[in-house]
Amino acid sequence: MNPTGPRTPAAAIWAPTRLGPLTLRNRIIKAATFEGVMPHGRVTDQLIDFHAEVARGGAAMTTVAYCAVSPGGRVHRHSLVLDGPTGRDLRRLTEAVHAEGALAAAQIGHAGLVANQISNRTRSLAPSTRISAPAMGLVKSATNRQLEQVARDFESAARIATAAGFDAVEVHLGHNYLLSSFMSPNLNKRTDVYGGSVAARSRFPREVLERVRAAVGDSVAVTAKFNMADGVPHGLWLDQSLQIARLVQSDGCVDALQLTGGSSLLNGMYYFRGEVPMSEFIAAQSKLVGLGLRVYGPHILPTYPFEVAFFLPFARQFREALSMPLILLGGVNRLDTIRTALDEGFEFVGMARALLRDPYLPERFRTEHVAEGMCIHCNKCVPTIYSGTRCVVREAIRENSGPEARR
Repeated sequence: MNPTGPRTPAAAIWAPTRLGPLTLRNRIIKAATFEGVMPHGRVTDQLIDFHAEVARGGAAMTTVAYCAVSPGGRVHRHSLVLDGPTGRDLRRLTEAVHAEGALAAAQIGHAGLVANQISNRTRSLAPSTRISAPAMGLVKSATNRQLEQVARDFESAARIATAAGFDAVEVHLGHNYLLSSFMSPNLNKRTDVYGGSVAARSRFPREVLERVRAAVGDSVAVTAKFNMADGVPHGLWLDQSLQIARLVQSDGCVDALQLTGGSSLLNGMYYFRGEVPMSEFIAAQSKLVGLGLRVYGPHILPTYPFEVAFFLPFARQFREALSMPLILLGGVNRLDTIRTALDEGFEFVGMARALLRDPYLPERFRTEHVAEGMCIHCNKCVPTIYSGTRCVVREAIRENSGPEARR
């Protein structure tokens, strides 16, 4: 784990590597990116094509996002719910990914304070009662009986994902979705067994991880998207997230942590970095929401300068503290960034925006001596989640080029 020591050979990036019970063909994982092509929660050909192309482009595993464990846990009504019929439909997706030589992961979660209750036409849950702008109103504190049902929903979703042919299940413990909000000191004000100390605030997320592991058995990998920091005052930060990560490691239910940060509730740009395409955000919303963004947008969508591997300084603290496999996420767009991650002891890297710009980037890294992806970190892809997530630069080039550029 010495960045000044011998460099990891480039060939190591492409060597098959273990992730729990799985063998991945290389070290690059397509991180979950909401695809925006699931009208009313339906599995579409566009969703299947999205992930098949990523698999064709050389990534070792692609992650389907976001699979809610219940109707109330959706971000909005156009999110997948991982129930029986949806699981059967997703079998086509996993088969398409496997046909390209890659593996498939399903990200499962409950949106909690980020669930749009108006769109979902059902109430959401939170560790403690509070007003939530994404939820469009008041979200009440969950009772213990409701939490037991949520845990069962996670179990059910994990079993359905396994039956659908997914090789891995990623449990969403990030971005102040429900499980993440339990870990956060500014969102969890409970006084029962699920609130108070760091160990108590991590109890419910850890119980869910244990039940997911039991549900999928030993042939499927279980990972967690894990918040290192909420990026808001009085939120979760390294001093407490490191303690929680040690507890998760000692539980032995998770094969790897994908390290992230930020809050879809209070600070949505923390895990993007770079320019804020405010005009595009406003145009993608209703007139009322757009007006709100004009007034409050700069406060809830602050600008952070883009840096290569921007989560690496925080992630190093986890690499120092933990022995379990870790996935480095955030600003990975260069071959030398991947080598640096391996040099410092990270087992895998997660790529998102870079693969929207060029799904074939891993294969170009491997065979064409390409050193850096074409993503310019403009974030104009982010507002497209409402109309089919895509890189608008790539789209413009494809519309004005020949067949070769359209692959």
